[in-house]
Amino acid sequence: MLKQISIFVENKAGRLCAVMETLAAAKIDVRAMTIADTSEFGIVRLIVNDAEKAAGALRENNFTAKITEVIAFTIPDHFGALYDVIKLLGENGVNIEYSYSLMGKNQSEADIVVKVGDAEKAGKILSGAGVKLISPNDAV
Repeated sequence: MLKQISIFVENKAGRLCAVMETLAAAKIDVRAMTIADTSEFGIVRLIVNDAEKAAGALRENNFTAKITEVIAFTIPDHFGALYDVIKLLGENGVNIEYSYSLMGKNQSEADIVVKVGDAEKAGKILSGAGVKLISPNDAV
């Protein structure tokens, strides 16, 4: 399982820059990022090299930051590979709340992050089916 940070920020110019400035000052390396927005606020989700340190630095700078567990896995980059994994999870009662991709290390593969209700169960299902899980050491 990987630890992901979710940061709630106002949807206005300069707020994302302030988040990144805080992380840079704390010497945090950002490995993956996605942003979901509404007209008034956004949720910035990050995979970083040290989630606890990053969340602490963000909170010290008046950001609301939450750490959650996510699953990340590598699939071959070909038609139907992602479908196979999503189908496997669905058939086993695992709901995917959201997903995004990581920067791949190999052009013939794709790295995917998913937030699920039960990360431990999903990890066991995927590893039992031979899906390569990405560990914290692999991600950063």
